[in-house]
Amino acid sequence: MMNNKAILMQGNEACVEGAITAGMRFYAGYPITPSTEIAELCAERLPQVGGKFIQMEDELGSMGAVIGASLTGVKSMTATSGPGFSLKQENIGFASLTEVPCVIVDVQRGGPSTGLPTSPAQGDVMQARWGTHGDHPIIVISPYSVKETYYMAIRAFNLSEKYRVPCILLMDEVVAHMRERVELDDIQNVEIVNRKRFKGSPLPYKPYMDYDGDKIPPIVDFGKGVPFHVTGLIHDASGFPSTNPAVTKELISRLMSKIYDNLDDIIDYENVYTDDAKIVIVTFGSTARSTLQAIKVLRQEGLKVGMLRLKTIWPFASKAILELVNTSVKHLIVAEMNYGQLIQEVKATAEGAFKVDGLNKYSGELITPWEIIDKVKEVAKDA
Repeated sequence: MMNNKAILMQGNEACVEGAITAGMRFYAGYPITPSTEIAELCAERLPQVGGKFIQMEDELGSMGAVIGASLTGVKSMTATSGPGFSLKQENIGFASLTEVPCVIVDVQRGGPSTGLPTSPAQGDVMQARWGTHGDHPIIVISPYSVKETYYMAIRAFNLSEKYRVPCILLMDEVVAHMRERVELDDIQNVEIVNRKRFKGSPLPYKPYMDYDGDKIPPIVDFGKGVPFHVTGLIHDASGFPSTNPAVTKELISRLMSKIYDNLDDIIDYENVYTDDAKIVIVTFGSTARSTLQAIKVLRQEGLKVGMLRLKTIWPFASKAILELVNTSVKHLIVAEMNYGQLIQEVKATAEGAFKVDGLNKYSGELITPWEIIDKVKEVAKDA
């Protein structure tokens, strides 16, 4: 693709181009609105860069194919929406436990069940974190523009490769289908991270040994002459199953610690006008676009309103909330296109430091700037 030039690009297209820039060379998926353009574009673009595309028989199978390809050393991705995301969860759990780097794009739509296939929503926040069972590591990031989708697709691969963890790019229908004028950096100026590979003698190799003390085991590509065992059962450093309580505790602790020991590297967020704000709107994804417009209007009217936009959804940016303590902020409004998911985490973190209200819309329509303006004025009147 052409960089350093202004181009008109769709969100789903930006996702594909960003993934290819990051080094994605394998895609397996099953078409589902509103993510289908990602599959279509991968089918067209991957052969052009020496990659492979395959349409699988279902979502579970496509996630399995992505895991298999990644184990051979190929950066791999799949994309889906809510119903398909549900079906992928079993193998997302497998990838979490076996520490297989991969990227899952979830373009959210109205639910539950088949729901509203072509309508916007942000109802997969909790599913992205807890969709699969058990304690498991996961990283979830969310863009609010076409340009940011391009760079977040790259970041999703970088985080996945660096920490040997599935990374979810949590988009929504609005971002996926909008078209914007974007200018992208030259590819040579974009940071690309590759997984840490085992550099010791070929044998013995233990695929889950913390060789370097950073809790991220180096990996060997399948098919390169060094055999190792991969199982969805609790396993020891050799990769073979174990029911030993000490082994179980050590494994789960390491899986979680490699994320929570690196929060400053993983978590990203944006503060807008929070320095003097009395009311801060906490939001993410396309809802942030309406929020920005609302803030412009409200500030012109003399209301000191700011925005905390979460770019990383999970692990949750508790630090960003706590940074607002001892400032002029008195009230938080959590704006999201669902019945109330992110707000629960905000309330748990706020610990009584702020009043917290939700602005929730789950009718299959975008939250408008005017609805945000009305909510802020309502809150300001009661303050």
